[in-house]
Amino acid sequence: MASHKDPVAVIGLGRFGTALALELARGGTEVLAVDNRPDIVQRLSGQLGQVVIADSTDLDALTEIGIADFSRVVVAIGNDLEASILTTALLSELEIRDIWAKAINRQQATILSRIGAHHVVFPEQDMGERIAHLVAGRLLDWVELDPQWVFAKTKPPKEIVGVPLGDTGLRKKHHVTVVSVKPENTTTYTHADYDTVLTYGAEIVIAGRPDDVERFVDVQ
Repeated sequence: MASHKDPVAVIGLGRFGTALALELARGGTEVLAVDNRPDIVQRLSGQLGQVVIADSTDLDALTEIGIADFSRVVVAIGNDLEASILTTALLSELEIRDIWAKAINRQQATILSRIGAHHVVFPEQDMGERIAHLVAGRLLDWVELDPQWVFAKTKPPKEIVGVPLGDTGLRKKHHVTVVSVKPENTTTYTHADYDTVLTYGAEIVIAGRPDDVERFVDVQ
């Protein structure tokens, strides 16, 4: 099983791949960054420890850079469908244990999953959906764990202010749960429990199904 301490290879250094590689490196993960464009590799060579030029659709090239030594590899190629599919297929052939792949649509995601990707992500779509929720309503943040469960940050509605959470009937009425609270005039979150009393200036993190969370926020 891969550990969070294991090095990660990121193939494809567009905006998503570059941001991912840099963030992993900032967090202390050893990163091998791969791209077939010399100018991109040169630009990032001073920011990442290992940046190499390689054609990820060529098995010999992947072997030469030691990709088989990595238990976790991210295929961050999105727009070049053929390169994305070929790279993922080769990684599967090399029996990489944890393959993450970027997709730009559901059709590409289905193909990537079928040829060996263990995880498929939609960074542009996911970010677009998140920003849409923030722009359209009173949400301060929105994180989707899967299509049927989200966490959202918002302000408490009038009906649960000044009342212990255990007495609000929140879960029965709105089918959401307050899991954390940042009290007014503080900078950190803490656990919310049965006796927690909210004020208007507090921020809360709620959990529930997307439709339930949206309805709860709309009643504020």
